[in-house]
Amino acid sequence: MSMTAASMFWLDTLHDYKLDHSLSLPFDRYRLENEHQTGHSTSISFDFGQHLSQTFISFASLNNNTTLQHLAFACFYAFLFKLTNGETDLCIGMNTNGRFKEELMSVIGMFLNIIPLRCQLDPHWSFHQLLEHVQEITTSSLEYSYFPLQRILNQHSNSSKATFLDISFQFESYIRKNEIMIGDNQLCSIPFTNKISEDKIMSKFDFALIIQHDLYMNQLSCTINGSRDLFNIKTIEKISKQFHSMLKQLFSFTDNQMKKPIYELSLILTDEKLLMKSMNNTQVLFPSLICIHQKFVNQAMENPQKLAVELDEQSLTYCELLYYVQILSLNLLNKQRVIVGEIVCQCVERSLSMVRVDRRVELR
Repeated sequence: MSMTAASMFWLDTLHDYKLDHSLSLPFDRYRLENEHQTGHSTSISFDFGQHLSQTFISFASLNNNTTLQHLAFACFYAFLFKLTNGETDLCIGMNTNGRFKEELMSVIGMFLNIIPLRCQLDPHWSFHQLLEHVQEITTSSLEYSYFPLQRILNQHSNSSKATFLDISFQFESYIRKNEIMIGDNQLCSIPFTNKISEDKIMSKFDFALIIQHDLYMNQLSCTINGSRDLFNIKTIEKISKQFHSMLKQLFSFTDNQMKKPIYELSLILTDEKLLMKSMNNTQVLFPSLICIHQKFVNQAMENPQKLAVELDEQSLTYCELLYYVQILSLNLLNKQRVIVGEIVCQCVERSLSMVRVDRRVELR
């Protein structure tokens, strides 16, 4: 295999990317630099359901050269973009089977290799455009997936840690019904994680998202694992609901949703929308003869020491707020007077110059 071409490809792919940069996920805690990674994680799963599964699969089949894996990757990148509050340079670890040559397909053994999959997206892209970009980078990266991970990391010796190895995405297809028997023994697939208690698993990743396709039922499911060193259980539960909600936005509505910019995707859950709506329900009927600023002054006069506004550790009473509003109004009024005065002077000067011109004409 051409190691020179592969080396140049990975150098170019990760050019200007800081391998030790951690994505700003909604962590509840942060791990110290030399802190031990326990490996304890929380795992939350949900089924797509028949309707969402069929829409997801149909969308891939109707778009040329789109595999379910490409589509799942595009969804994950869109989700990471929203979950990190708009980070556009996203790099995650991608497991490859290492069977890049046809003669390896029938050989028993593990040829697993992890490669960085970097996506530099534009928030104004539609989901279709993001999908096309993901198809391009995935195809080109898999072409050089035989290049060992350690050699990729050696190209960036200045980086203390490759943080893309902490975030993983996997797409797996399997047939649940068929069982492989050897004599009286049944072969079982190796689980992605090891369960150590009712609500705790072992995982080497800080954050992992796994989408599985049941070929027999032709339905999809999702599992999200989050390190307990960094996330509370409720946070992982919320992230799971947010991803499910985003999938419904993309695949449960008309094609117009796919044409909208990806920055317009929302991670706000239904109960949060209801809460926001109830908190913002501030409509109050005022007498038609009283203006809003007059109502505010009356409120300040009646309750001068009552708390009016609060932000973090700062607060203002109605009396203080009225005072600052008056100062701001005077400053704006003075500026307006200066601007108006300048405009009047300019008009007067132009008028006088026109008069002088006319008089010269008359004298001639």
